[in-house]
Amino acid sequence: MKNKFTSRIPWTEKLNKPQEPRIVKIPPKMKQFGQGTMLIPTPKLVENIVCKIRMGKLMTVGDIRRKLAKDFSADVTCPLTTGIFLRIVAEAAEENRLASHKRLAPYWRVIKEDGTLNPKFPGGEEQQARRLRNEGFVIQRRGKRWFVDSF
Repeated sequence: MKNKFTSRIPWTEKLNKPQEPRIVKIPPKMKQFGQGTMLIPTPKLVENIVCKIRMGKLMTVGDIRRKLAKDFSADVTCPLTTGIFLRIVAEAAEENRLASHKRLAPYWRVIKEDGTLNPKFPGGEEQQARRLRNEGFVIQRRGKRWFVDSF
């Protein structure tokens, strides 16, 4: 499988690690997000949103961040931790698939802001493209990148 990244700790354990979300002042290094508060989410919060994406619908990483910020009355959600936690959600879903679980977090329905697929997801862009095509989306390749058509 392409882009296979292994972890000493099972991804489902990382997903289910007891954590609390935190709201912090936006750090000076992230001043491009403005001033105010930043939510540091948890993997479970990210998973909860991903699990609500219905078949035939897509969500961007930015959509997830905006929803979390709104839900916690923060100005923004940390892009770094959100990306890391989305990867944990995806890898844990694949662990669950291999363990024959029926309900998986549909991480493949999360795309980047410009409509491109995520090369860091399990199986890379090719697997994400295959899954989205199976749900009726038209996926095109332009150069080295995969895009959802008409996004």
